[in-house]
Amino acid sequence: MNDDFARLDATAQAALVRSGEVQPIDLVDAAIDRAEHLDPQLNALIHPRYEAARAEAHSELPDGPFRGVPITLKDLWPSMAGEPWHQGVAALKNSGHIADVDSDLVTRYREAGFVIIGRTNTPELGLSASTEPDSHGPSRNPWNLDHSPGG
Repeated sequence: MNDDFARLDATAQAALVRSGEVQPIDLVDAAIDRAEHLDPQLNALIHPRYEAARAEAHSELPDGPFRGVPITLKDLWPSMAGEPWHQGVAALKNSGHIADVDSDLVTRYREAGFVIIGRTNTPELGLSASTEPDSHGPSRNPWNLDHSPGG
């Protein structure tokens, strides 16, 4: 697992892409590798979209300020067309609910050049201070697996 990029914030990662030192796929692959390594213990990433993210990283991304920088979205209100959208609600998960449209926030993230690698676990409708929904099970704090990371 390569943690070099994980130590950089989004602006530093974007600067590497702008300078030509790395390609968007390099950042996306490193983020996916890190997620695959850590998530089995954390249960943070509930809707990975790795292949779609890789395809986006290989495509002509918008020339926004964060071109090629990988991010995740909390599975609350920012919907993504064609992607699962459960908001921590077991009934939505069990019905296989898929979003119809991109929310304005997702549209703006994409215009900025971000590549969304997946959606993260959330309390049901974001109403609790800990991420322990029935729909996807509890997430764990990466610094102490006995604790919740919060909402």
